[in-house]
Amino acid sequence: MLKVKTVAAVLAMITATLAAGVAQADAKEWKTLNVGVEGAFPPFNSTKADGELVGLDLDVMKEACKRAQLECKISAQDWDSLTPSLVAGKFDVMLTAGPTEERRKVIDFTNPYVITPNTFLVAADSPLVNLPNTGKSFSVDTEEGKQAIAELKTALKGKVLGAALSTSQLKFAEEEFGSDSDVRTYKSAEQSLLDLTSGRIDAQFDNLIFATDRAKASGGRLQPSGPFFVGGIMATNTTFGIRKDEPELKAILNDALASMQADGTLSKLSEKWFLMDLSPKQ
Repeated sequence: MLKVKTVAAVLAMITATLAAGVAQADAKEWKTLNVGVEGAFPPFNSTKADGELVGLDLDVMKEACKRAQLECKISAQDWDSLTPSLVAGKFDVMLTAGPTEERRKVIDFTNPYVITPNTFLVAADSPLVNLPNTGKSFSVDTEEGKQAIAELKTALKGKVLGAALSTSQLKFAEEEFGSDSDVRTYKSAEQSLLDLTSGRIDAQFDNLIFATDRAKASGGRLQPSGPFFVGGIMATNTTFGIRKDEPELKAILNDALASMQADGTLSKLSEKWFLMDLSPKQ
C-alpha cells in the first residue's frame, strides 16, 4: 500500500514538473519592446523639429522600460493606424491608449498613469467662450452630468464641432451633440485645431490637458470652455495599450507603473508636463 502511494506521489510530482515546464516554455521572455506613439498630441507626445519624440508618454514609457530592464524602441505613426499595427505585431505597446468598449474588444490595457477629463477648446473671441458650467467637473454617468450635457446641447445647437478620428471624444460628441450640431471628423487633434484656429469650426472637443496646452501656445487666441467630463464612453484613463493574451507583459508594465506611483515618479512627471498632478491615487 505504501508503494502504491509512493508511486502515485512520484507520478503526481512528475506531472506537476512537466506542467510547469510547459508553462515556462509558453511564457514569453521580454527583453525588447517596440512602442508606437502618435507624436502629435502635446503635451502627451509631440515631435521636435529634429525628429525627437517628447512628452509625458515618452517619459513614462522610458522610465517603465528602465525599471523593467527592457530595451524600448519607440517610433511615431498616425493615430488611427496604431491599434491595427499593435494587433498585427508591428508594435508591442501603443502609447496614450484610453480604454473604451470598442478597443477592449481587440486589445488590452495596463493600469493608468494619468487620468484626465475632456472639455471644449474654442476661440477666445467666440460666443462659446463661456459655455454652461465652464470649469465644473462632472461624471456623465450622474444626473448632474446628464443635465450639464442637456444644457450644452442647447448652447451648441447649430454649431460646428471637431474631434479626432478613432477617439472616444469623437464618439461622445457624435452621440451627445450630433443631432443638434455638425460634428466633423479629423485625422488628428492637430488637424482639428487648424480648422478651429482658422474659424472653420466653432469648437474642438478634446482632452483637457491638450486643450489647456494648445490654449497656452496660442498666445491667448484659444481658450478651454465648458465642463470637465469623465465617465460614459470616454477614455479618460491614459494607459499603455498591449495585445490580448500577453499576461507577462501586462504584469511587467503594471509592476513598473506601480513602482513609479509608489515613489512619486508619476506625480512628478504629471506636474512636469501638465503643471498639475493627475496621476492615479490609491
